[in-house]
Amino acid sequence: MIVIALGANLPSRAGAPRDTLKAALDELSRSGVRIDAVSFYCVTKAWPDPADPPFVNAVARIETTLLPADLMELLHQVEMKFGRRRAARNAPRTLDLDLLDYDGRIESGPPRLPHPRLSERGFVLVPLEDIAPGWRHPVTGQTVAALIATLPPDARDIRRLTD
Repeated sequence: MIVIALGANLPSRAGAPRDTLKAALDELSRSGVRIDAVSFYCVTKAWPDPADPPFVNAVARIETTLLPADLMELLHQVEMKFGRRRAARNAPRTLDLDLLDYDGRIESGPPRLPHPRLSERGFVLVPLEDIAPGWRHPVTGQTVAALIATLPPDARDIRRLTD
């Protein structure tokens, strides 16, 4: 299973952050990536500065013939199409696409697999459980539910968006 995370907290040419995430998935589809499932969209506080606009996040399960490095390159190209500028680390952004897991591979990278901070991010784990409840961390073997249970309460402070 190949899983990516999507996030945004600034508007892009596609509109508000949620619209950007949907448009990014469409762009990936046009680039030959099959979107198998998309989690619910959720809102979380910005980090490290909660005064920044809140993030809209989701997780998608995809299929592709691209190897991990080529997939990461495509993800970065899509980010740039939607105005992503890599200024300061953790700065507000129009689009963030992360490769979380690629068929359970464990690689030092680039890209590092699984994503090195995957197990610390409620905004990734909670939507991941929505589309892949049986997923296990490739390194630890922990289920997504077990990883969520270890998160501090504030990391689980996620509001689902409704249509």
